[in-house]
Amino acid sequence: MKKICCLLLITLSVLAVQAQTRKITGIVTEAGSGQPLPGVTIKLAGTTLNTHTGEDGRYIFVPPTKTRGGLDVSFIGYVPQTIHFPAGKDTVINIQLAPQNHALQEVVVAGYAPLAKRSMVASQGHISRNAYYKAADRANTEDYSPVNENIFHQVKNRPLSTFAADVDRASYSNIRRFLNQGQLPPKDAVRVEEMINYFDYQYTQPNDAAPVAIHSDIAICPWNTTNRLVRIGIQGKVVAQDKLPASNLVFLLDVSGSMMDENKLPLVKQAFKALVAQLRPVDKVAIVVYAGAAGLVLPSTPGDNKTAILDALDKLEAGGSTAGGAGIKLAYSTALQHFIKEGNNRVILATDGDFNVGASSDGDMQRLIEAQKEKGIFLSVLGFGMGNYKDNKLEILADKGNGNYAYIDNFEEARRTFVTEFGGTLFTIAKDVKLQVEFNPAYVQSYRLVGYENRLLNDEDFNDDKKDAGDMGAGHTVTALYEIVPAGRNDQGAIDPLKYQEYIPGKSNGNEVLTVKVRYKKPDGNKSQLLTQVLKSSVKSIESSPADFRMAAAVAEFGMLLRDSEFKANASYQHVLELAGRSKGDDKEGYRSEFIQLVKKAQLLKPDVARAD
Repeated sequence: MKKICCLLLITLSVLAVQAQTRKITGIVTEAGSGQPLPGVTIKLAGTTLNTHTGEDGRYIFVPPTKTRGGLDVSFIGYVPQTIHFPAGKDTVINIQLAPQNHALQEVVVAGYAPLAKRSMVASQGHISRNAYYKAADRANTEDYSPVNENIFHQVKNRPLSTFAADVDRASYSNIRRFLNQGQLPPKDAVRVEEMINYFDYQYTQPNDAAPVAIHSDIAICPWNTTNRLVRIGIQGKVVAQDKLPASNLVFLLDVSGSMMDENKLPLVKQAFKALVAQLRPVDKVAIVVYAGAAGLVLPSTPGDNKTAILDALDKLEAGGSTAGGAGIKLAYSTALQHFIKEGNNRVILATDGDFNVGASSDGDMQRLIEAQKEKGIFLSVLGFGMGNYKDNKLEILADKGNGNYAYIDNFEEARRTFVTEFGGTLFTIAKDVKLQVEFNPAYVQSYRLVGYENRLLNDEDFNDDKKDAGDMGAGHTVTALYEIVPAGRNDQGAIDPLKYQEYIPGKSNGNEVLTVKVRYKKPDGNKSQLLTQVLKSSVKSIESSPADFRMAAAVAEFGMLLRDSEFKANASYQHVLELAGRSKGDDKEGYRSEFIQLVKKAQLLKPDVARAD
């Protein structure tokens, strides 16, 4: 009888979820021709919740339950529309967009020397559509480095866990792109630590001279309640914008033929215009482009001469092959020529990563970037587009260049990168940030680091100042989660007990669960500084833990579901929704609400059964 009741409750729970989750679907086409339009932005009016049409022009939008209102539909080169939808039920809304016909601005194709200007008059909408269909005809050559998921390690055999800090968040926005197009992302596109670190967490600021502060706590693991979940947070010091050092920036922009699509070069221009609006008179900007050759299209220009910078951006168009190596060399040479001592000297690369002409091997690129990093010139990388996107190459370049890596899937992400988090994106406050965690076998039998697979270090690397690691910008946070198995379990793992490493319970360091150690260098320094913190045993339920802890756990659980992780245990999309729904907090920018909508889209694409616990 109990089993029947339990089955009935589960069934009712699934039906309730299905009843509450509704969707708006349809296809967006061009008025007149009837051809589908890929890449159209569809946003819930008055919010940041949005989706995009796929290559076939179709979209799926999952609005909050009971919401009624309007969808803002926009696409560069077309007349925007607002479409109203009813509350409470699934709806099919097909949309037609009319092209805007107007003269395009004068454009410049740049090489090593300025080339002749030319003008053309056409429908920008038709050019946009044709570019998309040309992209759609290409074979999908997107490339991601394999992620071999971290396993559990016995503390008696491996008491230390060492890894580099990571504030990149490209994986999350790339996953969002796939889900907004009605597709599940490739498993190797899912890097759980970048998903976790996409969100802002309210850790306490450093209260001393150190640029970073350590925070840690522990709770019952939400997807496996027999285990515990440890959260370790590193908070970077917030620096007021008027206190930030002067910037010497070089925009390195890919204008090759592969950047022709609307979500590539046109979005690059929008993104960098948002950055230009933040510049001060003490800052300066140069623009280098590369296609068949590399060229300087704007010499170093003061930040208050915004007209000249914006004009140079407006005149760019895409065409040609991709001499990425030549472009990077010219960008660094330009940055070195205008180097600001004790300033922020940085190259900002915007590309789809599809280098195919010139010095393009990963090894050559890495050595070049590492050499320039030692001179004090850092590299930030922004990825754009789809179909030929080279995530693996761009991630490596950012890691080697002491910079960050973001994927820009829409203008809202560009605004967040260059406006909301201006200081964190561009100004490094601590470089080569490493973490090392030592677990106490009195409390921990085994542990697993959630994510950071491509950031692992050897234990001896922690004290080696010659070893490169991650970097943190002003106000940035780094969050890491460990799933731990409490001491006292009978399961011994995959190896036999060791003969000479026997541990006597109750005789080691009181109630300490672990010790966190952090090493960092000042941006212009070569010697690391050490910070430590001890986490003592005080386990709470995840429900009574801080909202930020719950949110990080929900994101990690979602990532494991997308990866179909062997460690997902009792994880489910419904539980992620419940956990995230109780963790939204203030959510001024709407990122946590958007996360909930993405989970609902994934649930529709790959439904799971309700949890039985």
